[in-house]
Amino acid sequence: MERCRLVFSGSGGQGVITAAIILAEAAVLHEGLVATQSQSYGPEARGGATRSDVIISDSPIRFPKANQPNVLVCLTQEAYNKFFGIIRPGGILLTDPRYVKPEGSRVDARLLQLPLYREVMDRIGKPIVYNICMLGAVVELTGVVQPGSIQKVLQNRIPPGVLDINLEAFALGRGIAAPFAV
Repeated sequence: MERCRLVFSGSGGQGVITAAIILAEAAVLHEGLVATQSQSYGPEARGGATRSDVIISDSPIRFPKANQPNVLVCLTQEAYNKFFGIIRPGGILLTDPRYVKPEGSRVDARLLQLPLYREVMDRIGKPIVYNICMLGAVVELTGVVQPGSIQKVLQNRIPPGVLDINLEAFALGRGIAAPFAV
């Protein structure tokens, strides 16, 4: 497999770090791949800038930071403004039009603005699974891991009382992204 570098960015409380951890775990525990996951965030518990890097490969990874990621997810305008320039030429830049307006910024990447938040609220009604919907979209767009691997991690990590809505959000994200998958 070609090494895949991903950066999930947004605001504290959106679950971007949790989504990155789930992806890395799926790669290592259920796909037999090598993965690293690192994170940085502002001092605020909620609302501060958040970034989580994931690298997935079938060979050793020597540096855990995703320089020039293949995939950049920006869930806030602040994250977009700060990170849009790091995307690898030809990569995927995923945003949600509810939170990000990419006006005036040109990037040499495939920009996808998917209405993930709106769909989560319309179909599930609980914003807490927004991150898992985003993760479903990323998995569908990249094929970096099999959907079943993410589902297994969710079954092990998510409390039984909310597992069903998380699985539903993951499937929803995959469905939203499916028309754009290559």
